[in-house]
Amino acid sequence: MEEFIMKLATITRDGIEEAGLVAHNGILPIKDLNTKFNKEWSTDLFEIINTGQLDEIKQWYQLGGKEQVAELEATFIPFQQVEYAPLYRHPRKIWGIGLNYVEHAADLDEKAPNTEPASFLKPDTTIIGPNDTINIPLQSDRTTAEAELGIIIGKECKNVSEEDAPNVIAGFTTIIDMTAEDILQKNPRYLTRSKSFDTFFSFGPHLVTPEEVEEVVNLNVATVINGDLHRKNIVSNMSFLPWHLVSFHSKVMKLLPGDIISTGTPGAVVIRDGDIVECHIDGFEKLVNHVKDLKVNGGN
Repeated sequence: MEEFIMKLATITRDGIEEAGLVAHNGILPIKDLNTKFNKEWSTDLFEIINTGQLDEIKQWYQLGGKEQVAELEATFIPFQQVEYAPLYRHPRKIWGIGLNYVEHAADLDEKAPNTEPASFLKPDTTIIGPNDTINIPLQSDRTTAEAELGIIIGKECKNVSEEDAPNVIAGFTTIIDMTAEDILQKNPRYLTRSKSFDTFFSFGPHLVTPEEVEEVVNLNVATVINGDLHRKNIVSNMSFLPWHLVSFHSKVMKLLPGDIISTGTPGAVVIRDGDIVECHIDGFEKLVNHVKDLKVNGGN
């Protein structure tokens, strides 16, 4: 069988955020693809997922589109010129999973949940994208960043079995989730507040379709700070594996296309003004964000 790999991204071009196909050495905006091949696909990645067009694009790509795209190499936006945006800005839900690696729970002197996932919801006002700035808020003196594997839901679903969970996802992505840890440590009931400051959820740059990930449990996820590895672990060491998380949360509330499940971090790192934090996952483009402490120099 011929190798079939497809990734999507959202880029900023002429001040407008638009979806693009990730090719071997650059990005082909969906708008340009539509023009070249007489297609009418949405140029908004959230709409592509929400309307089922992702499956159409994948089928076209698999049945000859990949070769057609390769012939347009001269029209690609080179990666060094690409300005990435978040994959999209307004998912209906962002589920975060706390303490999903036993080793990370030990870092926080917490007991890892062993019966059910410890999950929480984040607002879409937390969203930033690659190379955007994470703002440490005025209210926090100890904010952490956490690299995570993200699952993007592709189909409306309810009461999904673990066996069927792979069939309802659009793909995976890299995530950096933030926590005002000092606020959380005051009282566990402050979890929502500690997780919900503006800029506290970065995701992208690529939506990696499931066909590219041979075994999700074999992926290594790493939190990197200023070029140094802080903590790395393999997905198989999660207390609750990705398909369990999809199934479990679909039994709580209906999952919708574009919903995100951030699956937990191998290790949170304290971030300070001027830091650069990264999420590295095997085979994925790394996610990179700079850090600004709003308490430093009046936030300027």
